[in-house]
Amino acid sequence: MEPTDHPPHPVRPVEAVLFDFHGTLAQVEDPLNWVLAAAAACGAELDRGKATILADRLLTAGRAGGPVPHRVPPHLAEHWADRDLYAHSHRAAYTGLAASVNTDVEGLADALYERLLIPDGWLPYPDTEPTLRKLHEAGVKVAVVSNIAFDVRPLFAAWGLDGFVDAYALSFEIGRIKPDPMIFYRACGLLGVDPERALMVGDTPADAGAVKAGCAALVLPAADPGKPNGLSAVLTLALANQA
Repeated sequence: MEPTDHPPHPVRPVEAVLFDFHGTLAQVEDPLNWVLAAAAACGAELDRGKATILADRLLTAGRAGGPVPHRVPPHLAEHWADRDLYAHSHRAAYTGLAASVNTDVEGLADALYERLLIPDGWLPYPDTEPTLRKLHEAGVKVAVVSNIAFDVRPLFAAWGLDGFVDAYALSFEIGRIKPDPMIFYRACGLLGVDPERALMVGDTPADAGAVKAGCAALVLPAADPGKPNGLSAVLTLALANQA
């Protein structure tokens, strides 16, 4: 039987790219630097050995941007459940988890949390700036779609990346959490783009939930701070049909 020639499946033009924030565009600082800097803010100078042990314990207890804790104390359970919807719950959950570790540094739990809110507490991936810049130059709209309970706009401004982002769909502002399709619909609405013409880029199955909203999705591998995470692959997908 002769093979039948089929026309190639049409590739949807990409008019917008939706990016997750943590683990996709930026990563939290190295745990050792995190602890040393927070302790210094409290007026304490830790030796690297003690700081390393402390960082391991704090990571196990639960760090924003780190592994999910194996156990959340009952008194923090409600804040933990609401951490990406309300700023006060996010702070209460993570300062509470940090406070469960005996550090002998007064005020350390709050100082550790404050590192999350400043540009120095994060490190954009090497491909973040060139990828966002090239999309902007090509006229592709960009939104940041994140499960987060604080405003990341000041971080992008400090990094000189705010001019490349057209909209922010943040869970604590939208009232929806990925993989809920509504947060992706909202992001596309802010950009004025049909979801079928949008590509969601992230690093977790929650980001792939954009498919239920009609978007295409690209899930990147995990990468340590400062290491390439394959973000430039977005350009191949998003600019394939550009003139």
